[in-house]
Amino acid sequence: MVEETLERGVSKPGSLTTIYLIAVALGLTLLGLVMLYSAGVTARHGPNGLLTRQIMWVSLSFFVGVYSAFMNLNWLRKRIWWIFGICMLGLVLTLIPGLGVKVNGCQRWLGLGPFRIQPSEFAKIGLVFALASYFSSRQREIKSFLHGFAVPSVLIGGMCGLIILQPDYGTCFLCGAVAATMMFQAGTSLRWLLPSVGLAILAFSILVYFDPHRIRRVTSFLDVEANANDSAWQLWQGMLAFGVGGVNGVGLGMGRQQVHFLPEAHTDFILPVIGEELGLVCTLGIVLCFLVMFVGVSWRLRQAPTLYEYLLALGALLFVSLQAIINIGVVTGSMPTKGMSLPFISYGGSNLMVTFVFVGLIINVFRRWDNPKSLKPREL
Repeated sequence: MVEETLERGVSKPGSLTTIYLIAVALGLTLLGLVMLYSAGVTARHGPNGLLTRQIMWVSLSFFVGVYSAFMNLNWLRKRIWWIFGICMLGLVLTLIPGLGVKVNGCQRWLGLGPFRIQPSEFAKIGLVFALASYFSSRQREIKSFLHGFAVPSVLIGGMCGLIILQPDYGTCFLCGAVAATMMFQAGTSLRWLLPSVGLAILAFSILVYFDPHRIRRVTSFLDVEANANDSAWQLWQGMLAFGVGGVNGVGLGMGRQQVHFLPEAHTDFILPVIGEELGLVCTLGIVLCFLVMFVGVSWRLRQAPTLYEYLLALGALLFVSLQAIINIGVVTGSMPTKGMSLPFISYGGSNLMVTFVFVGLIINVFRRWDNPKSLKPREL
């Protein structure tokens, strides 16, 4: 009787959420491949070269995502600090001249033959695992200053500091926001968390203010039309693409913004290309996919049996959802311009692989919860 109740109350909702996650991941990735071919007309490697590279990354990301969906989380938990250390080492190697690859003034990549990997993307995985493992093993001391606030703050600060040296302000902000949310959900006292968040935002704002390139992005965002022919050119062209597309779009492959006006449309500004060619309906559909994913997974997290699994799924969900929110906010002129990919859709191997790992991680956690025999009392 108990097992039947568990199956009715847990298994079915979890299975539906898992199916939805898989459908969203595969559907948006397929849409991304189609749009990359259209948006890659002016890319350096051409549409065929761009599509071929992305298909290779999609294939690799798919197998990595499947592995993360079935890997043993308890076995991995014993090796988390090795993973975190490797992630930190990758960030350090990126900053070493000759090892790190500099593109557009930012040294964020490591070259591995014909491929480039972005260690800051994989650092997201290390951060989620490290915080989940740490807080789940220190549950009786979370309210203390040393173990509940100081130690995790050092871990977060060290990683964010290395990322901002690249410099990559967007990823640094994203990691800080996800980490702060995980700390709050784990039980860290707000009397320490709120002042530290305020100081972090202040320090971040000062760094942006004294960086001519980034403060120009902010001022351009505040008056897009006045800077349409200068620093706000990409944002203005992206907004025009949405306007040209209207409700139904001009047709797949018929867009013109990415051909003559919208630079690097295949990366962080791929959503305006979708808006121009497929229209408002498809654009809102993409937004709805991310919204339902966030709500559905968040609702399912209420049934988490352990803090470790709860924080793993929460961190994975936040990284995917917040990145989507930031990208959509940027291309619609709601946030200052920041080069951040749209999950599943934008060109980029490292981000795609990490996104599939996060989806696989959520599915892995749900799979454990859906098995009544694996359910254990909530950890204290």
